[in-house]
Amino acid sequence: MRVTFHGAAGEVTGSCYLVETGEVRFLVDCGMFQGGRDAWRKNLRALSFDLRNLDFILLTHAHLDHSGLLPRAAALGFRGPVHATAATADLLGVMLLDSAHIQEKEAEWEAKRAHAGRGRGQGQAGVLLYTVAQAQACLRQLRRAEYDRPFQPHPAVRVCLRDAGHILGSAIAEIWVEEAGRTHKLVFSGDLGMPARPVLRDPQPIEAADVLFVEATYGNRLHKSLDATEDELVEAIEDTLHRKHGNVVMPAFSVGRTQEVLFVLADLVRRGRLRHLQVYVDSPMSMAATEITLRHTALLDDQTRELIEWQRAHPEALSVRFVQDVEESIALNQIRHGAVIISASGMCDAGRIKYHLLNNLGRREASVIITGFQAAGTLGRRLVEGARSATIFGQHVPVRADIYTIGGLSAHADQDGLLGWLGHLRRPPQRTFVVHGEAEAAEAFAGAVRHRLKWNNVSVPQYGSIEEL
Repeated sequence: MRVTFHGAAGEVTGSCYLVETGEVRFLVDCGMFQGGRDAWRKNLRALSFDLRNLDFILLTHAHLDHSGLLPRAAALGFRGPVHATAATADLLGVMLLDSAHIQEKEAEWEAKRAHAGRGRGQGQAGVLLYTVAQAQACLRQLRRAEYDRPFQPHPAVRVCLRDAGHILGSAIAEIWVEEAGRTHKLVFSGDLGMPARPVLRDPQPIEAADVLFVEATYGNRLHKSLDATEDELVEAIEDTLHRKHGNVVMPAFSVGRTQEVLFVLADLVRRGRLRHLQVYVDSPMSMAATEITLRHTALLDDQTRELIEWQRAHPEALSVRFVQDVEESIALNQIRHGAVIISASGMCDAGRIKYHLLNNLGRREASVIITGFQAAGTLGRRLVEGARSATIFGQHVPVRADIYTIGGLSAHADQDGLLGWLGHLRRPPQRTFVVHGEAEAAEAFAGAVRHRLKWNNVSVPQYGSIEEL
């Protein structure tokens, strides 16, 4: 058996692992590279292997760094099924079409700039990763799977998906592969959620694996406790809205993070820790993802289901307005104080959040609250690292707003959370690969696994590396 690491090896985005035996070839995840100036070129170079002979693709969840190149794979010749949970399939119907729509709009913009003689010379016009039509066609290849119910995507492969607790529908993949009369068990963690956090259920434990692929997004650090996180969030919001009389701007991924932030804010209002809030969610995709979340309440934890019922009974406690059209989004820039604006993208590199940062970063009375992972090379990462200024839409903006980084709301487990999940395995795997982490985080986590769990054969693969198992 051979595994090739086509992404998320020594970095966080672009998850894509090719598994091959003499009988079967399949991918686990088909993700887009995000963050940094080279991401687009990497996406164009990705999937440079024979896609026509793939038997199937297995998805761990809907975030674009795990799913975003599915339409490109189909456009380049992949014709097989794509297996994912039902919630993931629902979310992909929103996310992949949105991704394609953004690409088409950016290509139109680049073409206009080039026609006016102001093009950058290396724009995306004419080199789309995929179109809306191709994304729509790709959705027809989706096959829905249920948690904890094994299925057989190929005669030589059996799969069971377990709840990963990361975002709605996220899965840990247990995969049994037959080769030459022997069965090998591979486990892909996907992205693991932090245990004992609101909204989703905790990641399910796995007891056995021959070969393990485990994420390490936060493999070199610990999150604050939930109590400390809530204290910090309350302080940031109260200080901004009631002492400085400004706005709170919260970049948030449309899928997962936005819904979690809304539930946390509602719970803080219910418990009297925050006063009445006026929240604007400026992201059409966030509204669609929230509606999908409310269709899958069985996947939420008990406390969140109770909170949803409370919010429905007390709509005046937390005013949430989902902003759909562009005109209303632009009108938010006229609000100078008292608003909590949640908008995408979560790493501040695209979408409507850039307009809200343009209008609020330079204001001392405003605050920006970062609640999610910021990849290297993104505007969000530069803000977290203390940038004194930013360039947004070609305009120089001084950073005068307070920047809060609240890691305790992360949808990713920290080092202790990851080690705790690994600790459920009854014996060490024969091989463990630490993936989906920047080099420093991945190496630190591999060292922690060796030292604290006493596991051998723990390694950090590199992009393009091939492992014979």
